[in-house]
Amino acid sequence: MKMVFRPFDLQLSHTWTIASGAKTGGGSNVARVVLVRLTDGNITGLGECPCSTRYAESVDSMQDFLRRVDASKISFDDIPGSMAYMDKVAPKNHSAKGAVNVALLDGAGKKAGKPIYDLLGLGFSEKKHLTSFSIGIDTAEVIYQKTLKAAPYPVLKLKVGADGDRENMAALRKAAPDKTVRVDANEGWTTKEEALRNIEWLAKDPNIEFVEQPMPASTPPKDLAWLKSRSPLPLFGDESYHHAGDATLCADCYHGVNVKLLKTGGVSAAFEALQAARKAGLKTMIGCMIETSILISAAAHLAELTNHLDIDGNILISNDPYLGATSEKGMISFASAPEPFGLRVKARRDDPFA
Repeated sequence: MKMVFRPFDLQLSHTWTIASGAKTGGGSNVARVVLVRLTDGNITGLGECPCSTRYAESVDSMQDFLRRVDASKISFDDIPGSMAYMDKVAPKNHSAKGAVNVALLDGAGKKAGKPIYDLLGLGFSEKKHLTSFSIGIDTAEVIYQKTLKAAPYPVLKLKVGADGDRENMAALRKAAPDKTVRVDANEGWTTKEEALRNIEWLAKDPNIEFVEQPMPASTPPKDLAWLKSRSPLPLFGDESYHHAGDATLCADCYHGVNVKLLKTGGVSAAFEALQAARKAGLKTMIGCMIETSILISAAAHLAELTNHLDIDGNILISNDPYLGATSEKGMISFASAPEPFGLRVKARRDDPFA
């Protein structure tokens, strides 16, 4: 087995800001990822790891971890053993480990002549799975314009948790009066009372579907449970849910959870996290960061285990170097995927590894 990797800058169509960035003056037009390619004979697997300041993973830290991986000790034929080896290389580093896991599954699927969703025994239903389209924190005028441009997408996701939330929601509703909207506070409300006031305000809108991560993941569970028992809207945990072991606690604090490959360490662990959440009685969602079609397609292979999808990271950028699952009008589809097996992803004409 041989492994190569390289950083790649994704150009966002609009400046991207969430609650944590808004409070620190942050916001960016670029999202950095590290692309990974594994090769064994004539089989190639692709993976990707996005950066996350929230989880202390940078381009440098991810490449440092990948340099420590001995590719001769991982295999398309033994994914559990390969992941166990990587856990011995270093703790944490979930995004980097996830990139290798995705690449391993891509190769394993190609060797077996199956898409990953069939390799996992899930299948994939066409014309069933809708992704939301995310709108980051901005001025009310920009929110209005972004909402107009998002007209083809039937479900929107609005980032909140900063000054101007009510003006931004009003701007969104001016452009899309009746559209289904999910609200993501990204840990933006610091007390249970503040969170409840904001959720009660949001609940006056009959087309708000749910609220994601209203308070910091470090909030005492008793406060999260207090909020859950009083909330007029369903609450989903994101930063609170990292892996299958979090399911029992999250069932006390939330109505559902958002699983991301970045947090779990790849498709294999996300598969387990989704199953554990469902067993605990939680609704499930697959989310994403700003990503290429590699990781978005990887997440789409798990769609049958979800109630909701938020996998729009590749349609928020202008230079996606790969083709895979599509999301026309929000509908996730593999019908036109360029590859039949594995991730079902292929580089565009300009291959980043060429």
